[in-house]
Amino acid sequence: METIAVIGAGTMGHGIAQVAAASGFRVLLNDVDRETLARGVRAIEGNLAKGIKLGKLAEDDRDRTLQHIHGTTNLDECATADLIIEAAPEKLELKQNILRQLETVSDHPFIFASNTSSLSITEIATASRRPEAVVGMHFFNPVHIMRLVEIVVGKQTNDETVQTVTSVGSKMRKEPIIVKDVPGFASSRLGVVLGLEAMRMVEQGVASARDIDTAMELGYNHPMGPLKLTDLVGLDVRLNIAEYLHRELGSETFRPPEVLRRLVSEGKLGKKTGQGFYDWTTEDARRAQSS
Repeated sequence: METIAVIGAGTMGHGIAQVAAASGFRVLLNDVDRETLARGVRAIEGNLAKGIKLGKLAEDDRDRTLQHIHGTTNLDECATADLIIEAAPEKLELKQNILRQLETVSDHPFIFASNTSSLSITEIATASRRPEAVVGMHFFNPVHIMRLVEIVVGKQTNDETVQTVTSVGSKMRKEPIIVKDVPGFASSRLGVVLGLEAMRMVEQGVASARDIDTAMELGYNHPMGPLKLTDLVGLDVRLNIAEYLHRELGSETFRPPEVLRRLVSEGKLGKKTGQGFYDWTTEDARRAQSS
């Protein structure tokens, strides 16, 4: 396993590319949009610069990491990789189409790993001629800091695929856990419940978003409160996941709160738009982001 392709240069994609490159893999970072690709590379450079400033990285580490990353808008080029990690938006048909295209242009026996946080790996694999080589690798934001990676095993995923991606995750200095392909896996199912309940508390006027987050950060030692995390993940992403889990599991626990629907309809999607449960344009929010 020498080359890893990452499909999608957004928040998760560029983070995955960074940790893969830092671990010595040759990385192809792909996005259909040139500006998104450029922003992803700039974000990696910013993360590395911050690491040097904090004394966690040497300049040589930065240089080696950047030398391992090659950006491309040509999806077909990624079909030559040994492992392809898809970090596209949470739409089943889109992920399946990416997989179909890659298999169409190449007979190279790559492993296809989806970074989906909730969609069925088994369903994604129905688009593949080799469903045994389709698996989930669910990373967490920010990827270069968070240690967990969920290895999600579809109904036809074979043991060799699981062992290979588990080994890759460990080489990336992540702690892999292996979970069954059920709606929400382990982490999303638990994390979404916490986030949705925090939103209902905001609706009910129980406390401010900041105080609810502080309760979890200081009272339960969470590194980040559920509402701040929602802003970083994206409210639109959280809404899509909640709707999917509500539909698949049939539990009212996952029904999206009205405040989430309202903010998304207003285009307040979190950090990426400057406004969500927090105002990310203020100095106070910038300090919260770096904490």
